[in-house]
Amino acid sequence: MPNIAKVLKEEITRLARKEVRTALEKTSGATAQHRRDIADLKKLIASLKRQVAALEKRGPATEAVQRAATGSTQRRFVPKGLVSTRRRLGLSAADLAKMMGVSAQTIYNWEHGVTKPRPEQLAKLGSLRNVGKRQVQAHLAASQ
Repeated sequence: MPNIAKVLKEEITRLARKEVRTALEKTSGATAQHRRDIADLKKLIASLKRQVAALEKRGPATEAVQRAATGSTQRRFVPKGLVSTRRRLGLSAADLAKMMGVSAQTIYNWEHGVTKPRPEQLAKLGSLRNVGKRQVQAHLAASQ
């Protein structure tokens, strides 16, 4: 007669191995899928790095890309709008130049479309739209 303890132990071991095997099959399948996903992501990253390198070799980024990178909003400049704003505030080109920190010739060039203001100067010009005639005159009187 076989030893019942030995047979029971062997049966428990066999069932435990079977349960472990089924549990491992599920996790090994998931692990394999994760590895495939990681490999795909690595390929995508390598491809994107190549694209970035190619774009950097092309030359400096366009103005729109630079703006998007810095997060600043685009300000539109129209010479006719500068003239009308200056006249609305009752300023001469020289007075506006003092306020902007540029020369009177620069204001003339902006108004005639010869040149365009830089982004920081555009911000100053944009702030003039919210200012009244009295405030501008007070500012000019204080600065003189």
